[in-house]
Amino acid sequence: MRKLANAELERKNIDEFKEAQKTPIIIILDDIRSLHNIGSVFRTSDAFLIEKIYLCGITATPPNKEIHKTALGATETVTWEYAKDVLAVVNQLKQENVKVYSVEQTENAIMLDDFQPETNTKYALIFGNEVKGVSQEAINLSDGVIEIPQLGSKHSLNISVSAGIVIWDLFQKLQ
Repeated sequence: MRKLANAELERKNIDEFKEAQKTPIIIILDDIRSLHNIGSVFRTSDAFLIEKIYLCGITATPPNKEIHKTALGATETVTWEYAKDVLAVVNQLKQENVKVYSVEQTENAIMLDDFQPETNTKYALIFGNEVKGVSQEAINLSDGVIEIPQLGSKHSLNISVSAGIVIWDLFQKLQ
């Protein structure tokens, strides 16, 4: 087995990415403190052709040197928008018939492995603050809650890890 060179990976350039058909998933980052987490979510979103990222509350926005360290240019490919109020974004998306799901641990949450996305449906996934998680108000407005099953003692994952797991799972289920 030979490791592939970057030139062999058939990467899209920025224009090709912008023109490509997107995965019907929107990411909402609410009050994310870590610039590295934000950059990592951009990079994951680029990998799976995510339609858009909303950066809400205290979540920093590009251009930013620290975001760039982990995004590696994905802030130039993935469409993003800043919105101060996550609740306004959720309400707007619901009016556009987007199904909004919080990624959190709640009563009656759907375990990720049990979640089956509907065809011809666009989804928005809310990821919350590293300490407080998704706000109860955003959970209340959501169409549902997805929980990542965990078996260890922490029952807590880094937000960028959670985003990677959930985005990959929905991406492959939608294919």
